[in-house]
Amino acid sequence: MSLPNNKVTAASLLIALGIIYGDIGTSPLYVLKAIVGDRPISEMLVYGGISCVFWTITFQTTFKYIYLTLKADNHGEGGIFSLYALVKRYGKYFLIPTIIGASTLLADGIITPPISVSSAVEGLSKFEALKDIHTVPIVIVIISGLFFFQRFGTHTVGYVFGPAMMVWFSMLFVLGFSKIIDHPEILNALNPKYAIDFLVNYPQGFILLGAVFLATTGAEALYSDLGHCGRKNIRITWVFVKVCLVVNYMGQASYLMSLGKGATMHGLNPFYEIMPEWFLIPGIIIATSAAIIASQALISGSYTLINEAMNLNFWPRVAVRQPSNIKGQIYIPSVNIILWIGCVLMVLHFQTSSNMEAAYGLAITITMMVTTFLLTIFLWYKLRWNKALVLVIMLLFATIEITFFIANIQKFPEGGYITLIISSIFFFIMYTIHRGRRITNRFTKFIDLGEHVPMIKELINDEEIPKFATHMVYLTKANVKHEIEEKIIKSILAKKPKRADVYWFLHLHRTNEPYTLSYDVNELVDDKIIKVNIHVGFRVQPRTELYFKKIVQDLIKNKELNLHNRPDGSTKYNNEPDFKFMVIEKFLSAENEFTLREGILLNTYFWLKQHSLSDQSAFGLDKSDVVVEQVPLVYQPVHNIELVKKSD
Repeated sequence: MSLPNNKVTAASLLIALGIIYGDIGTSPLYVLKAIVGDRPISEMLVYGGISCVFWTITFQTTFKYIYLTLKADNHGEGGIFSLYALVKRYGKYFLIPTIIGASTLLADGIITPPISVSSAVEGLSKFEALKDIHTVPIVIVIISGLFFFQRFGTHTVGYVFGPAMMVWFSMLFVLGFSKIIDHPEILNALNPKYAIDFLVNYPQGFILLGAVFLATTGAEALYSDLGHCGRKNIRITWVFVKVCLVVNYMGQASYLMSLGKGATMHGLNPFYEIMPEWFLIPGIIIATSAAIIASQALISGSYTLINEAMNLNFWPRVAVRQPSNIKGQIYIPSVNIILWIGCVLMVLHFQTSSNMEAAYGLAITITMMVTTFLLTIFLWYKLRWNKALVLVIMLLFATIEITFFIANIQKFPEGGYITLIISSIFFFIMYTIHRGRRITNRFTKFIDLGEHVPMIKELINDEEIPKFATHMVYLTKANVKHEIEEKIIKSILAKKPKRADVYWFLHLHRTNEPYTLSYDVNELVDDKIIKVNIHVGFRVQPRTELYFKKIVQDLIKNKELNLHNRPDGSTKYNNEPDFKFMVIEKFLSAENEFTLREGILLNTYFWLKQHSLSDQSAFGLDKSDVVVEQVPLVYQPVHNIELVKKSD
């Protein structure tokens, strides 16, 4: 579901509520429970914890993401890859941090659905008859159903997301406000002195920052969803969302203070404790609906992230489906399976939301630090802000996020290691694909096409050579007008020459803009050798054959080339033009001799490539129109081969 970035209406604001705030909006389900745990209630713990939550949301979510990061708008799109695309020309050292940030964000997408749904479903234990209910099967069924329905698209249920989240946030406000009335002194917790006192004097204050951080984990996903709703809609709705969140947190804190000093929660959740008993069933249903919407937002965000990674050469090519006609809505079956397996294993391993809190937050702190780094580059170079101001902002967020990271690292042995292991797997895949492609591209030799034009023209007119096709189309990586890969010239002229009437060289250029779709044509030899550049945005799934045939139709219709005056290969039996697409794929030659690092990197790269989409599928080419040629990659040839001739 996509909206014009600058259009603000009641409908756009409602849709923004449904799409943007799923993750951060469900945090009241578990944040205060994680902070308090079974610790004795005290003013320092409750007031200090709530004060830390409020100022964390204010600095991290409001100031950093809502105000600053949303300025990094790449033609309406947000997210770590969009930010990278904006700043990558300012330095060559941004690649690794970006891959780290994207990997940890994907890991966060595997833990968010389990903790949100588990926290909601565990409200059933409030009923005496269900006190000992085992919620794991229920959570797995809900999560599995959610992943199963991804293939059908979310456009239909998406229309109820906004109203459902409106009900959710309104419920948060009403429940919180009803408890604040009982203990209005809790409003004093907005004073930052309570947060400072908590961090300095409470015995576990610093360690509990890991639990406080859970209140802002959804901020990164919020930025990733910029393209769905636009900056203005997000900023306006955030005012309402923040008020509802803070009021609910303070209502829970007010309830805790009413228990009396020294009381403990005994594993209970203050979120459900502030609900009237008569409202429990609808409250649990609303909370579960909000958790499902939060999970949906993370799943959709993961699809978008992988699609961007694939188009920027960070991920193996995989099948991408368009389950509806809504711009930007995609479904990636392989990613859906990976996320589903990961979420189910998380539920089976941790069992309860309290245990999941140990794994949650560590990975996303790394993503946020990467965003701060890239945002600093953006403000410094792209917006040309005052350098002293940019340094102050960077130091502020670096201090906050490093502090949170140190606090969260305490979770490592309790479950944080799991999300870091998952992040490492994603990082290895992204780094291998990107590095492997750079290595293979390095061994791609470009030559001047003009030097071979006479030979190609002679081949075109040589009727002794059987005609291979009327139109031959080679996919090329050469972005210079008169250059072409040496391997393409060899394919045309070497061994059995491939004669055609027209040779097309088609270059697919990925732009740093999300939804570019344009082309330009260079006629190198009149109606015989033609170079076409198709410019495709990094969020567009290429349909190369459709684009090419549409370009040819336009050229003929507008009489820009004389193709309309010559045969196109069609016959009285078949009116389709005779096009043949040539795809040249590399394979790892057996002649190579690698070091350990190179061997792991390149063998993994070619293994991933072998098990991903073929070039013809990835570029949207029909198999009936494609000829694939294999050429060996000799990266490190074997030296000093000693062969001894056997004497008679």
